[in-house]
Amino acid sequence: MYAARARASLRGWGGVGAMAVLCALALAFVLLLPRTQAPHEGRPAGQKVVTGSQARADGCKDSEAQKQTLAPSGADGPTIDAIKARTGAKRKLIVGVDQNGYHWGYRDPNTEGAELEGFDIDLVHKIAQDILGDPDAVQFKAIPTSQRIPAIQDGRVDMVVRTMTITCDRLSQVAFSAPYFKTGQQVLAPKSAAVTGYDDSLAHKKVCTAAGSTAYTKLDADRRTGELPASTDISTTVPNQLDCLVRLQLGEVDAVVTDGALAASQAAQDPTVELKGEAFTTEYYGVAMKKDAADLVRRVNHILVDYRAHGWQASYDKWLSATLGKDSAASEPPATRYLRSS
Repeated sequence: MYAARARASLRGWGGVGAMAVLCALALAFVLLLPRTQAPHEGRPAGQKVVTGSQARADGCKDSEAQKQTLAPSGADGPTIDAIKARTGAKRKLIVGVDQNGYHWGYRDPNTEGAELEGFDIDLVHKIAQDILGDPDAVQFKAIPTSQRIPAIQDGRVDMVVRTMTITCDRLSQVAFSAPYFKTGQQVLAPKSAAVTGYDDSLAHKKVCTAAGSTAYTKLDADRRTGELPASTDISTTVPNQLDCLVRLQLGEVDAVVTDGALAASQAAQDPTVELKGEAFTTEYYGVAMKKDAADLVRRVNHILVDYRAHGWQASYDKWLSATLGKDSAASEPPATRYLRSS
């Protein structure tokens, strides 16, 4: 793959940042973005509506919080009105995304203008189509992992669609849509490495994670409780997940811990690395928005109802089936419990 071929030349570059740029630009896999149907009103049968707020101050459990969000609605509100009020070239949905996540959100140098493509990007186009009537009415902003929440809170973006896991901690800072993808943390390491997974084989090993990621939070907590060897070095954190792959390629770390869906895409870039062991958490990606943007949250949930039935599978087949397998059942989001109030 491109990343493997580029390894030797990367050593002559001035720093990991430049290397990551080259690695990202080398990714090429041209696919057409699907155009999906317009959403319909209503919620799927079997999904419940409960009373409560999305972010619970006490007793919040990720496993439950990940499955709860505001009930879908196709109605406009103050947040959506403000987006629609933008004029001229500025009348676009502003979305924080990744541009280095192979098959999720990445720039294909073989397309005119190196257009952003991937599973997350397909969803963004679907949301823009519904809200603004044009799938291309989007201003993409590349957001590092650690800046996803600040970008939302500061109003730099309307939403973030960037393989972002729903957690209780994050729910205290931003609002989330219903889950749109299921994954779990996994270990990525060289095929030749003695690392066997998330176990004692990580003792005395240096592990890379993205700053602000659920991977780092999990490693830090497990090392404190003894579930991860105390000798495991988790001090290496980077702004973007792709930087971990570069560190691994250069031999600066022994393993990477990230979402299994992302790890599989990284393994597809470099045939010398592979996933080690099974996923050791269960996590769900959601679209993140401002806490007070209830109308936008409801609208995105409304869009997801239809997208799950018309578009999600086609996007999975095009972008992810080669790395995650043709059977998408393991990646399907759970049934959602909709909340009555904001």
